Amino acid sequence: MEVCQSRYLGLTPYGEAHELQKQLVEKRKADEIPDTFLLLEHPHVITLGRAADRANILVDETTRTQFGVELHETGRGGDVTFHGPGQLVGYPIIKLMPGRQDIRRYVRDLQEVLIRTAGDFGVTAEPRGGEFVGVWVGNEKLAAIGIRISRWVTMHGFALNVATDLNYFRLIVPCGIKPENGHGVISLEKLLDRPVEMSEVVKSAERHFGEVFERQMRQTEIFAI
Repeated sequence: MEVCQSRYLGLTPYGEAHELQKQLVEKRKADEIPDTFLLLEHPHVITLGRAADRANILVDETTRTQFGVELHETGRGGDVTFHGPGQLVGYPIIKLMPGRQDIRRYVRDLQEVLIRTAGDFGVTAEPRGGEFVGVWVGNEKLAAIGIRISRWVTMHGFALNVATDLNYFRLIVPCGIKPENGHGVISLEKLLDRPVEMSEVVKSAERHFGEVFERQMRQTEIFAI
C-alpha cells in the first residue's frame, strides 16, 4: 500500500496554501515526494473557479472588504465558493495510477470520504451529480468539491462545513446554486446542535481518505519550499 503523507496546517491564508499546493504538485509530478494530503482552514475568502460567474458575488468590493473577506481566482473547477474558519478544507496532492485515472471516479471517491466522515458524527449525507457536485443533507450542502488534475496529479479538493459561520454564504450564490430554488448550506454543528471538535473531524477525514484511496496515512511536517 502506497504511503500518503498528511498534515493539518491550521488556519492558513488562501494564497499561501495555493502556492504550497503548486509547489507540491510539481514535486509529485517529478516523483520527488510521495502523495500528500493537506488539511487546513482558511481565513474568510471567496474563491472563483474556472467557470465562475462574478454575478454570483452579491456584494461590491467595498462591502466585501468591510467584512474582511479576501477574493482569489483559482484554477479549480466550479463556480464561486466561500472558505472561512470552522470549515475543514482538504487538498489531496496525489498521483492517480492506471485503473484510477478517471475524473468522475475521483470526485465520487472524494464524496465517499466526506460521506463516511459525516457518518462518524451521526450525520447521513449523500452525493449528487451535475451542478450539485458535493455532499448534501437533504437540500442543504454540507461540503463542496472543486478539483484540478494535471498529468493525473490532483490539486484543490473539498471544503466541509464543520463550525462555519454560515452567514458569510449570504455574500455569494454558493457554487451558482440559487437559494430560491430551495437549496442552502449547512454545517455539522448546526445539524447536530452541539459543538464539534475540528481535531476529531480531521482524524476522521484522514482515516477515511486512506481507506477510500487505499493509502497508508502518515502524518508529517510539511514546509513551504
